[in-house]
Amino acid sequence: MAKETMTDFPLAAAFDEAAPRLPGSDVAWLDALRAQGISTFRAHGLPSRKVEAWRYTNLNALARAGFAAAEVDVKLAALPDGAALALDDACSIVLVNGRLRPDLSDLDRLPDGVSAEGLGDLLRRAPSRAESLIAPAPNASAGALAALNDAFLEDGLILQIEAGAKVDVPIHLVAVGVPVPGKAIAFHPRNLIVAAAGSHATFVESHIGAAQGSYFSNGLTDVRIGRGAMLTHAKFQDESAAAFHVALVRASIGEDASYDSFVLHRGAELARHEVHAAIDGSGAECRLNGAYLGTGQQHIDNTTVIEHRAPGSRSSEVFKGVLADRAHGVFQGRIVVHRDAQQTDGNQLNKTLLLSRNAEMDTKPELEIYADDVKCSHGATVGELSEMELFYLRARGIDEATARDILVSAFLSEAVSELRDETLASIFAERITGWVDARHADDAEKAA
Repeated sequence: MAKETMTDFPLAAAFDEAAPRLPGSDVAWLDALRAQGISTFRAHGLPSRKVEAWRYTNLNALARAGFAAAEVDVKLAALPDGAALALDDACSIVLVNGRLRPDLSDLDRLPDGVSAEGLGDLLRRAPSRAESLIAPAPNASAGALAALNDAFLEDGLILQIEAGAKVDVPIHLVAVGVPVPGKAIAFHPRNLIVAAAGSHATFVESHIGAAQGSYFSNGLTDVRIGRGAMLTHAKFQDESAAAFHVALVRASIGEDASYDSFVLHRGAELARHEVHAAIDGSGAECRLNGAYLGTGQQHIDNTTVIEHRAPGSRSSEVFKGVLADRAHGVFQGRIVVHRDAQQTDGNQLNKTLLLSRNAEMDTKPELEIYADDVKCSHGATVGELSEMELFYLRARGIDEATARDILVSAFLSEAVSELRDETLASIFAERITGWVDARHADDAEKAA
């Protein structure tokens, strides 16, 4: 494996000063976890493009930004209007710069069968229970940025759904990034979502910026889905235009369980959403879907790994995106079928529309199969809007700009329709329409 570089990232040097301020700094197992994390990160640094998993994503801009630990508590009195997803009757839990804000959250109206608490508070009052919850699984995916998250482990959300609970309202995590004037800040939220056996729940994330400015969100979420449980996990990434958003999801899916995931990227200067899903039980299903909307010089990376470790399991992926101006997109999807995972059914599809000659897309779908009795497929296309379809619409009296908007929206609707929750699908479709309309208005202004 190629060696990682960029070992002089300022956060590595900041650890020794920040460590005593972190919750549970005198707890042996936590000190060991953080020490191992910073040791790993200092040895490897930020991943360079010589690392295969980061081949298409250049972190030089992140390295140059000189981010420091976010030790300052931000005084945010209210959430930005209209920035987060509008979910009727949802129970909202708010993180500000990676820290739980009970005063902005609905912790007192959690549905029956659901418990939620802040990781930072748990580390202070019951560190032994925190260890049992957040200790990584033996096969958990690692990496330099996951190690950095271990090193600066401070706060996040612990959400647990009881066995058999049928939760009929969404749990909405609103993660707000607030830049601090004169400082390039970084935060590293650690979340855990546990859906116990037979439970049904919907967990939604909105990642938004409260103001324009630079910050670095390096999040890690562990998802554990018990036997027969069903979890819908949707995410809206609309960070500040100068922000860096890197997120890793590690999901473990039990027997006859279902994990239905969707992500929509619209914000950030650089964004990477990475999912490592392990199908550990027979009869389980994993669905990883998403859409990405890039403009300006945005860089948007979707990287997924699905491991079929048990027989009779299913997986599907549909990622579709639109890139304009000088935007750069990345899709890396790998399906691994282990030797004992017979009768696996897995498929993967990535499609991208380029609205500019300067936009760029790198796509790498992969199948790695060690079993004999499987049905797997993958495909990828990158192209422009169809001139024939444009002509068809224009011949019916529709102006060219509107015709392009119609085709772009129709193209993206396939990815959104993969969400089985029709209400959520409609909400995400509205955000896509808003992006298309905003581009239409910008193009009209430039032409005027």
